[in-house]
Amino acid sequence: MFGIHDLMLFVISGLLLNIMPGPDSLLIMARSATQGWRAGCAAALGIGAGTMMHISAAALGLSAVLATSATAFTVVKWVGAAYIVWCGISMLRARLKASETGKPAGLAVPSALPYRKIFAQGFLTNVLNPKVALFFLAFVPQFIDAGAANKPLAFLILGSIFNFNGMLWCNGLAIFTAFASARLKVKPLVALWLNRVTGGLFIALGARLALSEQH
Repeated sequence: MFGIHDLMLFVISGLLLNIMPGPDSLLIMARSATQGWRAGCAAALGIGAGTMMHISAAALGLSAVLATSATAFTVVKWVGAAYIVWCGISMLRARLKASETGKPAGLAVPSALPYRKIFAQGFLTNVLNPKVALFFLAFVPQFIDAGAANKPLAFLILGSIFNFNGMLWCNGLAIFTAFASARLKVKPLVALWLNRVTGGLFIALGARLALSEQH
């Protein structure tokens, strides 16, 4: 149907690829551990929105520009790397802040970000990574018949299935991380250092993206 073949293989492969750790998973886990499952889900929804942008762009052929133009790839790569590094630096600079209820400094909690900013962070972290666009161009067409009547529609359908499964995983990860943090009674200072460790990983990932080559 719609020129799509081996759908079950596509679904299984997509789930396995979503489970692989990366900057998206790190962001979700850091936000869930420090601000609860709602913050983690906000990051996950932002990541899903960014993924949908990549899928739409690939279906329309815009991502092909990144695959063929070294200049376009380099520009997006450096913007994305700079943003990821900036996110990492922000996490490294996180500090403990006393709550507005007058708790002493020893009971302070890490500064919280508004959900809309967490959503935007997830969205930009994903959409500014040109490797995601190239991934969809390389992976999804393998499951579309060469003679499909409407290839863009088939691409959108497969991409939406991939993103839906990814959202199930990401939101599940957010809830599980928040639950585990609550059960383990993660202290504010531990949450703060988790934020900083994630920030360091983000800086490393940003540097890796900046040094990546177009394939």
